[in-house]
Amino acid sequence: MADGLTKSAARNIFYGGSLFFFLLFAALTAHSHWYMVNTSTDSAGLTESVKHGKEVWEKNMCINCHSIMGEGAYFAPELGNVWERYGGHQNPEAARAGLAAWIRAQPLGAQGRRQMPAYDFSEEEMQALIDFLEWTDGIDAQDWPPHPAG
Repeated sequence: MADGLTKSAARNIFYGGSLFFFLLFAALTAHSHWYMVNTSTDSAGLTESVKHGKEVWEKNMCINCHSIMGEGAYFAPELGNVWERYGGHQNPEAARAGLAAWIRAQPLGAQGRRQMPAYDFSEEEMQALIDFLEWTDGIDAQDWPPHPAG
């Protein structure tokens, strides 16, 4: 019997290990997809207004400054929980009014602070964007962001 590893044994270990880890990767990918579709995402609340709000988000490139669910830039606050921060769970109408007023009041012009640009959203675009932000708050983000302030 040989004391070292033979070529055929090394090849079998390589192919066997590669197959095992490929199957493990495929199973974990399938489970992640299943979890996102069936557990994590509120697909029932995904209305046309929420979809339009995401289009407004993308068209105005909000992700270039803000992050949402940890994805995006960290120049401005995380917006995955902005609905909660504005008290949307306790008083949805006040949260809607507060978010709309904050967006319309930009830029504030405060010296030494980052400035959000002015956006001339129509009322439909504003409400759709707020619907999108409300919807993102309902996603199971697994305790993200780690701090309530985003």
